[in-house]
Amino acid sequence: MKQAVVVEGKYDKITLSEVIDAVIITTDGFGIYSDPETVKLIQMYAHSVGLVILTDSDTAGQQIRGKIKSIVGDAEIINVYCPVIFGKERRKLHPSKEGKLGVEGMSISVLREAFIKAGLTGEDRPVREPVTKQDMIQLGLNGSSNSSQFREQVSLSLGLPQKLSSNALRDAVSTLMGREAFFEYIRKLKGEEK
Repeated sequence: MKQAVVVEGKYDKITLSEVIDAVIITTDGFGIYSDPETVKLIQMYAHSVGLVILTDSDTAGQQIRGKIKSIVGDAEIINVYCPVIFGKERRKLHPSKEGKLGVEGMSISVLREAFIKAGLTGEDRPVREPVTKQDMIQLGLNGSSNSSQFREQVSLSLGLPQKLSSNALRDAVSTLMGREAFFEYIRKLKGEEK
């Protein structure tokens, strides 16, 4: 891959290095909040070759993903999402706080599938029309009284983290399927005819 990939920790990097051939940068978890050198490195890669973000599907992973997005500004970002799988990594005595497997606990086939869903197959990445903020409002995923519950339902049905913000869900589905396919997916989820 030409893009650099950002993951949370060294064990994530070890696991991912069996799946892809790319520069892999670690944030050392929340270390990205206090390490200006890592921030500079991520910014440099983001603005030169682009960035792929792959964090755990838990709340901490979402916070770290948000921090990375905020430090790179308008650079090209591709989001890859781990599915929500409950369990415990082999090297740990106990499951994580939320009981979800992180990147290091994912099988190689699951990680490959996550990259394929994001359009990263080693070939040219498909161009997909992004979902807009207006689309999210039109679909009932933002700005209505039950939009947060509906976002959770959509996120879970797609195998994404449950508590995604409207912007995070919009970014994810823009990467995973694009605007037209997302509209069709929501219609089917709601049981509506085309």
